[in-house]
Amino acid sequence: MSKKSEPWYIHTILYVVIIVLAYILIRVAIIEPTEIVQAEKYYKSESRARMTNIKAAEILWENRFGRYTDDLDSLIQFVKYDSLVQELVAGVDTITGRSSNPFSDLIRTGFVADSIILSPKSFTRYTLMVDTTKTVDTVINRRGKITKIDSSTTIGTLYYVECPDGYGSIGDLENVALKNTSDWE
Repeated sequence: MSKKSEPWYIHTILYVVIIVLAYILIRVAIIEPTEIVQAEKYYKSESRARMTNIKAAEILWENRFGRYTDDLDSLIQFVKYDSLVQELVAGVDTITGRSSNPFSDLIRTGFVADSIILSPKSFTRYTLMVDTTKTVDTVINRRGKITKIDSSTTIGTLYYVECPDGYGSIGDLENVALKNTSDWE
């Protein structure tokens, strides 16, 4: 009795299935996680660069107007069209010879003013808030009677920027020590 051998196409099909499964395993276990990690690294760096540019714009705004703003659209218009900002962006430090541009270049492009509105991952607006402080002062005469109550409201002495995708924040609305401080530094 002779053994009947299996047809060649069964072996070929099995080899093809093994090769396809090996490719899928390599793709799922090695290639895709690497792509995801690289994408997350890009989004994190890009988002932090954009928030750093918001911080630079807020500092320029505060130098110009004496307070911070919570309006990203006004901040962009200020960065785009204010003559002081344009001089800084185009200028060169006379002592060091380096650019006086306060803005950071983005990863794939240079600085683009419109980029500071949206997070690169979710295309959601950054959260930008300023503080509001109300101060009440009571004036009392010698007899102990209240003669007047003075109150003043101060807006914009502190600001807070937060990434909607969770890549960090800058500033604080309550603590002056955290003014212009990034939580990733």
